[in-house]
Amino acid sequence: MGNNHETSQNTAQNLKTALVALGSNQSSVEGGPAETILRAIQIMECKGFKIQAASRMYVNPAFPAGSGPEYTNAVVAISTNLACDEILEILHEIEAELGRERDVRWGSRTVDLDLLAVEALVLPDVQMQNHWRALPLPDQMRQAPEQLILPHPRLQDRAFVLVPMAEITPDWLHPTLKKTVLQMLNDLPQQDRDEVRPTE
Repeated sequence: MGNNHETSQNTAQNLKTALVALGSNQSSVEGGPAETILRAIQIMECKGFKIQAASRMYVNPAFPAGSGPEYTNAVVAISTNLACDEILEILHEIEAELGRERDVRWGSRTVDLDLLAVEALVLPDVQMQNHWRALPLPDQMRQAPEQLILPHPRLQDRAFVLVPMAEITPDWLHPTLKKTVLQMLNDLPQQDRDEVRPTE
């Protein structure tokens, strides 16, 4: 299956930019969270994704508060001509390769690869994207969509995503909110932004 992905990605037709968030707060076979994230990026390249840009790594408290050790996070921009579902499938393959087990929602994990956005695509449609984006927090913690929602419905709420995103793609425009990454980041409480700290 991996070979088919790699072969199809070698053609330059219909290349698009996808944004992927990487997070970890547990050690893996590769080492600590930072080493695990670096290895995940290497595997993404091995799977045929071209890394356009990668943010620095940042640390921030786990969410919900008290749910585990601090997270290390980063965001990368990749080039691919694969369909969104195929991108997601490869990201899940990389998570599994690095020991990710999907047992507790929003629990500690060796690595988490979230497809944030693919250019200005809205999936499956504006109405469904708006529904999941507006879902109250208690419902978010209990429910998960059965299909891919793009842009990621929690993107605008998470400083640990927007801070590294702003480093590499500050002007990306959310297709339904009509706000840039920097505008979404500035909408968040100062405390949320201050909690996201570069590791270097």
